[in-house]
Amino acid sequence: MISCEGLVKIYKSDDLEVVALQGLNLRVEDGELMAIIGNSGSGKSTLLNILGGLDRPSAGSVQVGPWDLLKISEDELVKYKRETVGFIWQNNARNLLPYLTALENVEMPMMLSGKVDRAYAKQLLEWVGLKERMHNKLHQLSGGEQQRVAIAISLCNRPKLLLADEPTGSVDTATSDLIMGIFRKLNKEIGVTIVIVTHDLTLAGKVDRVVAIRDGLTSTEFLKRNPNMIPGGGEQQDEKGLQAVHEAYVVVDRVGRLQVPKEYLSALNIKDKASMEFDGERIIITPPKSLGG
Repeated sequence: MISCEGLVKIYKSDDLEVVALQGLNLRVEDGELMAIIGNSGSGKSTLLNILGGLDRPSAGSVQVGPWDLLKISEDELVKYKRETVGFIWQNNARNLLPYLTALENVEMPMMLSGKVDRAYAKQLLEWVGLKERMHNKLHQLSGGEQQRVAIAISLCNRPKLLLADEPTGSVDTATSDLIMGIFRKLNKEIGVTIVIVTHDLTLAGKVDRVVAIRDGLTSTEFLKRNPNMIPGGGEQQDEKGLQAVHEAYVVVDRVGRLQVPKEYLSALNIKDKASMEFDGERIIITPPKSLGG
């Protein structure tokens, strides 16, 4: 669904140049439910805006389905945003029109595309648990209910990719769990690919794959695995079900470059150079040997 290779984004002003993405590589498979995490300024929101067609990349390649977002025309970009991608912002005001009911809010993007389908709009609101609230206006809905309306809106034109920017950032824990349950249901039942950007490590732990971004590059990847797996024996399941945890991996790009976690480099006092050896089974990285004496 998503393929980024050497993705670069540079913001320029009269006397300032900021490199937000420095050659980022990322692949997301069709039908995945995954999260992207990173500190403020790491480049994760820039990446999400590029994937959503809200910003243009400066260099590299970024492919979403059949769309090349580096070369896409303005007319094609409008079609892409209407038909391929759905977007959920943390700030509900960017998703919703306060003077319309929940149902009318879901129908509005359909109206702009000339394809109003009231039955489908109602079905979406039922999926997010708002069957009894669809005729209420926004001031009659809680913050969590408004966020669920926003999820329904993002799906109204049947996108293949759903992007969510901190979707649980302004709701309580119970509502956050409810929203994640909705994402899992939509991912499983209608097969939409979902990419969530979040600071919430608890939320990230509820998806199958987590990619960490640092300084505009993918640095670490966490894949969910079952620790009770026995070679040749399949999965072991206890009374509580499968005990899945995330295992961390360093990301290696297609030309062999990798980002070593900063805490490892600090522990070894490695700065700008390192020695590397291969013993037939392992790659060993050590501080460079002294060149003096």
